[in-house]
Amino acid sequence: MNKKISYILIFAIFVSVLSGCTNKTSYTKYTETFFDTFDTVVQIVGYTESEDEFRNYTKIMHDRMLELHKLYDRYNDYEGINNIKTINDNAGIQPVKVDKEIIDLIKFSKEMYFKNKQRTNIAFGSVLDVWAKYRDEAESNPENARIPSMEELQAANEHTDINKVIIDEINSTIYLEDPNMRLDVGAVAKGYATEIVVEEIKKEGFNSFIMSSGGNVKAVGKPLDGSRDKWGIGIQDPNKDIFTDDNKILDTVFINDLSVVSSGDYQRYYIVDGERMHHIIDPDTLMPATYYRAITVITPNSGEADFYSTEAFLLPFEESKKMVESKDGLEAIWVFPDGSVQMTDGYMKLSKTYGNATSNN
Repeated sequence: MNKKISYILIFAIFVSVLSGCTNKTSYTKYTETFFDTFDTVVQIVGYTESEDEFRNYTKIMHDRMLELHKLYDRYNDYEGINNIKTINDNAGIQPVKVDKEIIDLIKFSKEMYFKNKQRTNIAFGSVLDVWAKYRDEAESNPENARIPSMEELQAANEHTDINKVIIDEINSTIYLEDPNMRLDVGAVAKGYATEIVVEEIKKEGFNSFIMSSGGNVKAVGKPLDGSRDKWGIGIQDPNKDIFTDDNKILDTVFINDLSVVSSGDYQRYYIVDGERMHHIIDPDTLMPATYYRAITVITPNSGEADFYSTEAFLLPFEESKKMVESKDGLEAIWVFPDGSVQMTDGYMKLSKTYGNATSNN
């Protein structure tokens, strides 16, 4: 989780969703936005038969996101709650009893790490903390922005062994064996939480909506506007400024019951000697990854989409593409530093720009 509110993709994503809709049914489109979970903007756009019905659903979703935000927070304490920060504070001291949502998130993250390329590591927090310190300094004093020394980064990297994250499901505890280890679940928590909230609210009967958590988008069902069969999701062009450029959409994909998640070097960064120092750190070099400007992945599960968008970003293209194509139901588009793009065949079938897909397919 970030310390500052992020507007990543949020405006671009809803360009295609919030325009051009004609209500021809008994359902009406409503929108809700909140700013107090996962340090980002969360928007929900959906169709219900009444506004009261919509507000009831979104209140449940908001309340649940607040609960998960507190559990997955690594920066703040909350009375009566053991969270990621509590686990970090007790590293090398004692196991911490936690709620099932934390056990499940950490178990999911470890399983995904070991069955993939072992790039997206929730135990990488000590290295990310070094970069965060320098990024905060740069934001306060841009003229004196600098990067960490390799010695400092390598010293922090000595404390990133995910095998030392001990899960005790019987006693519902998490223990970090290394006292200098710090968990950072930022690469997975927002998507994982989004998936929890979406699956729970579907059981309550909400079946036509999009939830965007800072650009981590989950689409459910289809728009009940009487004219479209699919949701249109805009993907930001990483070479365009979301606030100032008129044409900021790289592509629009048309989907049902899928998640769309992007990772990129344009989301959180600072500048040193003209070079962009972004927040996605290569575990091999301990420096910001440089293979791409952005990657967007599409897959049913939002937690997996969050993980894979980072994992794919941290791999050179041939490895990244091989990894994506080895996963059932996972599609991606890669945007390279020179502006060129590559995509999977499955992505092309969903794409307006590259595959001529439409909302009425």
